Parts: sequence; structure tokens; C-alpha cells
Amino acid sequence: MDTLKFHHTTRGPAAGAASTALVGVIASGNLEVLVERTLADTECTVEITTPVRGYSEVWEAVVADFVERTSPGGLRISINDGGARPDTVMLRLLQGVRTMGAGHE
Repeated sequence: MDTLKFHHTTRGPAAGAASTALVGVIASGNLEVLVERTLADTECTVEITTPVRGYSEVWEAVVADFVERTSPGGLRISINDGGARPDTVMLRLLQGVRTMGAGHE
């Protein structure tokens, strides 16, 4: 298993008031994303656990694109990967942020 960690400074905080969100399912070709509002408003961390080695540059690019698109400040994101493609990764990340934005404490 590989564990990858990325830290980004964002333009601002993620929308919403939810403290946590869980999207996806850990299964073949998919992934599970846990989103927690635990960081400063302009910080975002993403930690990925994946059985697929050698794709750190792809993960880094997908995460950087996601951060640029959504400015997920304040969020700690944990990903349990089951071999997901980059488009599925982006979909789950966007679902997680949208769920945080729609949720209430």
C-alpha cells in the first residue's frame, strides 16, 4: 500500500457548515472519500491510501486541479482508493465538497 499526502493553501474556506461527509464506496475501481472540517480556512490536506503504486504524479495533478476548482479551505480529506481512475477520483472529491456545502451541523 502507498500512502500519499498533499497540502495546499486555498483561496478561502469551503462552503457550508457540515463537519464531516463520506462519499463513495471502497470497491474495485472506486474509492471512498472522508471529508472533515478540521483545518484553518485557507488550508487543505489530502491523504491517499492506495494499493496502486507509481501514480503519485497523477494523484498530485488531480488533487491540485480539484483544489484550484473548488478552494476547499478548512478541509482534511482522506481517500481509501480501490484502483479508481482519475475522473472517478475527481467525481468523488467534488461530491464530498458538495455534500459539505449542503450539510448542516
